[in-house]
Amino acid sequence: MIKPAQFEFRLDLASGVPVYRQIIDQVLLAVATGTLPGGRQLPTVRQVAVDLAINPNTVLRAYRELEIRGAISTQQGIGTFVTAQRVEVDQAERDLRLSRLAADCASRAGAEGFSVVELLERLKELGPAEDRRSE
Repeated sequence: MIKPAQFEFRLDLASGVPVYRQIIDQVLLAVATGTLPGGRQLPTVRQVAVDLAINPNTVLRAYRELEIRGAISTQQGIGTFVTAQRVEVDQAERDLRLSRLAADCASRAGAEGFSVVELLERLKELGPAEDRRSE
């Protein structure tokens, strides 16, 4: 029996997008396009961390976020699997574009000497009045 090829993550450290977000975006896009069908097992947290030379907690953070979104499920002692839930291509692409916009905005602000906290405060000021009242 031929084992299906294992899904491989790729990082773009120059993109400004946090590593955990890149992992989330890649899984969502792969699920949306059918590259990762429901039931497919993902690499272990440890394996992804070793392959990408990153902290396992970063992978764990991404996997937890994906699990909260219902895109994957973890079965203790067995592994992490893509759920049968179908992610719409439009939503995955939207998430990817928003991540890129946020990363671009954060890197531009950083280049101008502003912190992410300052940027977030200004963005909140630009939002609807209802959003500001909830604080």
